[in-house]
Amino acid sequence: MIHVGIDVGKLKHCFCIIDYSTGEELVTPTFFQNNQTGFHVLSQALTAFSNDSLLIGMEDTGHYHFALLRFLIAQGFSVALMNPTTTDFERRRQGSATKNDKLDTITICDVLASAPHKKKLYRLVTPANFATYEMKQLTRQHHNLKEQLNVYSNRLQRSIDLTFPEFNQLFKSKYVEVYMNILRNYGSAENIAQADIRSLRKCFNIKGKGRRITLTAEQLKEAAQVSVGYSSLAEEMNIRHLVAQIELLQAQILEIDKKIEEFSHQSNSPILTIPGISHFSGTSIVAEFGDVHNYEKVSKYIKMAGVTPREYESSQFRAEHMAITKKGSKYLRKTLYQVIIPVIRFNPVFKKYYDLKISQGKGHRCAQGHCVRKLLRVIYHLLTTGNNLTLRC
Repeated sequence: MIHVGIDVGKLKHCFCIIDYSTGEELVTPTFFQNNQTGFHVLSQALTAFSNDSLLIGMEDTGHYHFALLRFLIAQGFSVALMNPTTTDFERRRQGSATKNDKLDTITICDVLASAPHKKKLYRLVTPANFATYEMKQLTRQHHNLKEQLNVYSNRLQRSIDLTFPEFNQLFKSKYVEVYMNILRNYGSAENIAQADIRSLRKCFNIKGKGRRITLTAEQLKEAAQVSVGYSSLAEEMNIRHLVAQIELLQAQILEIDKKIEEFSHQSNSPILTIPGISHFSGTSIVAEFGDVHNYEKVSKYIKMAGVTPREYESSQFRAEHMAITKKGSKYLRKTLYQVIIPVIRFNPVFKKYYDLKISQGKGHRCAQGHCVRKLLRVIYHLLTTGNNLTLRC
């Protein structure tokens, strides 16, 4: 097997080719640009060998490798991605105190060559991996927009507490259309108190179906007249801007969720048969894990999620009550801990298991962690067998 090591950069990459059966460096470390011309330079160097005899390795660093990865996969090459910490460990193991792009290509080749004799240090990429890329990006964007929405919502509530502290008590739920209309047009109790009642009523005139709120424009005006809030030009402007940002984020989340649901219907994953798992959470879990067949056993599947407890043992001492490792994708862990709440609520098997852990003296969060790991075992079984879930109490 001939190994190709590629050190990835933003504007240019570097590659070398080594035949470890003879120890010969077939191509010395060479730079090429991160564009079509540079990719052609690499392709020309690789055409001297058959695709079956080559194994190409590169670090999984951010997004700079993605265009090159797609190019190589389209050309039919075998490409392996490895964690940058792996190459860093290999460099330190060799006792090297020097790090540069050219030496990194050789280190990557060393990792590829040593992997068959050690624990697997890389993962092969196939065209199927790109099928989940769109789903992963959409679900992660959903998470990011939700976080932004929470930030802006908290800022909005701060401004409301200053200009009209009694405002939220007038509504059964926040951020409904009337709620946002009033904030957008007035922004403070003083402005509402001084507003013409006919203009104020227009904020309550909404189109579409749904239950109308019981609050009237007259009641709102009366509450504003006795409010302890104060009028602030800066806060009123801030409220208008935050309302616009919140509504934009809500529209973007809605658009993304529709596309995620389309992907979910297309994949028709069996994990959707688990009560409590929605199209979004199911798609997020499948996309973050990737191909389930990359995991030889369920313990590695759980370990990848970073929800296994840490272990610390030395001589006769063994630590207890250790926190989870938090390795792998933070988006995956966030989804798992969010989805386990409805899964416990709507799934009698998980509710019984949760109650068992509580009865054993476990805390709420610890019991949730046990349920998350049980959920992953169920998901792993469903995905590897293709069966739907059958509940047994």
